[in-house]
Amino acid sequence: MKTTILWNDGMSFSGITPSGHELRMDASPDVGGNNNAPRPMELLLYSVAGCTGIDIISILKKMRLEPKGFQMEVEGERADDHPKRFTKLSVHYSLEGDLPEDKVIRAIQLSKDKYCSASHSLNLELKVSYSINGTKGKESL
Repeated sequence: MKTTILWNDGMSFSGITPSGHELRMDASPDVGGNNNAPRPMELLLYSVAGCTGIDIISILKKMRLEPKGFQMEVEGERADDHPKRFTKLSVHYSLEGDLPEDKVIRAIQLSKDKYCSASHSLNLELKVSYSINGTKGKESL
């Protein structure tokens, strides 16, 4: 993959992703930005969520299961000192539908341990949990 990112002004950057979509980034006003777009670190959280979400849906579909609803809550902990990288990420998967718990656990574990290239690209501790139809499952997988 290759892309070019252009500086617009202040702390604003934009570019076209390798798949052809425009993406903008900005910083908060306290560091010279205009708050016109997501921060790069926010995009890292979204990247992990998108990657693992695609994994989970794909794996469940291969198991011939169709969630009726699916959302993720992703929380990142950052180091206090520069480069202030993420040191821990927690992902909670909330699924709705007729989904056997063992299949959901398997899909989550496969994404976490094997398939999610976004989370595997980061050097951090990853904690995952889930609920099915509002019933919380094991605390961490």
